Amino acid sequence: MLEIRDLHASVEGREILRGIDLSVRAGEVHAIMGPNGSGKSTLASVLAGNERFEVTRGEATFLGRNIFEMSIEERARAGLFLGFQYPVEIPGVTMANFMKFAVNEKRKYQGLDPLPAGDFLRMMRERAAIVELDQKMTSRAVNEGFSGGEKKKNEIFQMAMLEPLLALLDETDSGLDIDALRVVATGVTRLRTPQNATVVITHYQRLLDYIVPDYVHVLYNGRIIHTGDRSLALRLEEQGYDRLIAEQA
Repeated sequence: MLEIRDLHASVEGREILRGIDLSVRAGEVHAIMGPNGSGKSTLASVLAGNERFEVTRGEATFLGRNIFEMSIEERARAGLFLGFQYPVEIPGVTMANFMKFAVNEKRKYQGLDPLPAGDFLRMMRERAAIVELDQKMTSRAVNEGFSGGEKKKNEIFQMAMLEPLLALLDETDSGLDIDALRVVATGVTRLRTPQNATVVITHYQRLLDYIVPDYVHVLYNGRIIHTGDRSLALRLEEQGYDRLIAEQA
């Protein structure tokens, strides 16, 4: 589904990614961990199409297509989803209208007719329940006045509505209390299918108590320096990053 080879990327002339190699197949969950400044969020931003970052070397394909030749809109319509670390507010646009437009744009790309109003409302109710999102939230402007936990629930609600093939979740757990973390992470797990894949970017092992990854990658100084299973995350929780980084030096 996603193949990355020797990916280098810079921002304002400063190299951040220094040779990323990563393969993500359908049905898999990958966790990317690492200390601050290691390049985790940069990787997600580059794949999603953030124009602040310049790809200077390497390649990445999504569903067999060169992802860097696809516009941001094309990536989204093809099934790429980015869950933001800091979700933005969109004043004046209700969640219901925002999601109706997004869902129907994806259906148009797939050659399908717009979803009938009744089916769309039923779908919203069902998907909101996955993350225990109050129905009243869907009539409010996107993220406007939402708490941190509500914004993160809203991100996963959008993911549930759009049914992406590949979800990149950038520190979805940041700022969440234990109850909100459980709801958000359980929602992500319930959306897992053999046809989709998820890449979870996180600092902490606690998220992986709920979202059990197939692979854990440690990103440091712009490179993946170690890959393992969930036990690697438990080891990092106990020992920290410094010891692993020293072993790889």
